Amino acid sequence: MAIASSIPLVFSVQRCKPELVAPTKPTPHEHKLLSDIDDQAALRFQVPFIQFYEYNPSMQGKDPAEVIREALANALVFYYPFAGRLREGPNGKLIVDCTGEGVMFIKADADVTLEQFGNALHPPFPCFDELLYDVPDSERMLNCPLLLIQVTRLKCGSFIFAIRFNHVICDGIGLKQFMSTISEMARGATSCFISPIWERHLLDAGDPPRVIFYHHEYDEVEPTAISWPLDNLVQRSFFFGPVEVSTLRSLIPLHLCHCTTKFELLTACLWRCRTIALNLNPNEKVRMLCTGNLRSKFNPSLPLGYYGNVIVFPAAITTVRNLLHNPLGYTVELVKQAKASMTKEYAKSVAALMVLRAKKLNFTKIVGSFVVSDLTKIGFEDIDFGWGKAVFAGAAKAVGVISFFVSTKSTKGEVGTSVPICLPAPAMERFEKELDMLKGHLLGF
Repeated sequence: MAIASSIPLVFSVQRCKPELVAPTKPTPHEHKLLSDIDDQAALRFQVPFIQFYEYNPSMQGKDPAEVIREALANALVFYYPFAGRLREGPNGKLIVDCTGEGVMFIKADADVTLEQFGNALHPPFPCFDELLYDVPDSERMLNCPLLLIQVTRLKCGSFIFAIRFNHVICDGIGLKQFMSTISEMARGATSCFISPIWERHLLDAGDPPRVIFYHHEYDEVEPTAISWPLDNLVQRSFFFGPVEVSTLRSLIPLHLCHCTTKFELLTACLWRCRTIALNLNPNEKVRMLCTGNLRSKFNPSLPLGYYGNVIVFPAAITTVRNLLHNPLGYTVELVKQAKASMTKEYAKSVAALMVLRAKKLNFTKIVGSFVVSDLTKIGFEDIDFGWGKAVFAGAAKAVGVISFFVSTKSTKGEVGTSVPICLPAPAMERFEKELDMLKGHLLGF
């Protein structure tokens, strides 16, 4: 299940000086409020994505960095809030100041070919810090560019598109919508296929705000709980193809086999193994938070083109002892129950909680919380800047306690799911052993 790593790939990258890319035309200078879902401490972080594109002979003579830079500037005319800066308003409320200053953009060249990355692209990627350079002070929340983009040309004619976005401005689907507009304009479009819609008030709390659910994901954890970040963190990906999924499915009761999705099964397995690996107190409460997209839950529907955060993080909660002493089916049931709570009313309740408790609750800092986000159905790989679809597209790595499900292929060409995990080195060893034990037990090792 663990993706084996061979000799680490090392290469050098020559970068141009980072520049600000602004909209090509004047845009409104105004202040835009974020929704109460956007504006929460748990979303105040940056997420890195990466996409690999093969050389296309039909694009001979065209520079992907220049093509994308020009398309980006044109797309920002329509998505001008991305070119602004976050400010803090009354009561800590975040506001987008639409200044038109632009987003950070880097052109680069690497002395490596796409083939050298191997035929099984998966996070974490070698020399990632060179493929998406962390411009000093660019990761702050306030008064900084909301996007950082780097296009790295490879010596074989392929290229890598990497982007880091501020999660308070949009979710994964919103980012994909913006990136699709860039790709359409890179291929010659002059307007958006889907017009962007702001209207963030649609995800605000009601008046008066009413919390009607118990939100374990925002529990104020006792001070004795271990906080993130920890020391000596390592990143590793774990691949689950048809064989691995079938193996794990045989561990759960028959009544769950046919009604449990791959996401639910893998989440339960990873949560259990991660908890074992962390060696937590048996009486400590642990949480699994699954990121849920609620766009389909609204009636009437949200406007087509809305690109703000329409996600919640319902939590399954139990003690370490219960999680480890019960069979995997117990954990699957907890995951399924958490997923079932994803409704419009749940989102409104979260928004109310953020308003009433000052938006400061942050589950991303607690080691005993494990957050999972499924990116496999969003379609980042379909984004085509003119060179064809991406051969890999998705999250570049795990972000602290947050792991992403991304579509990948094994070295044998099997289509499956890779999940990057971030843990301290000793815990990662235990995590791998636990996964291997599950597999070995079923195979009679």
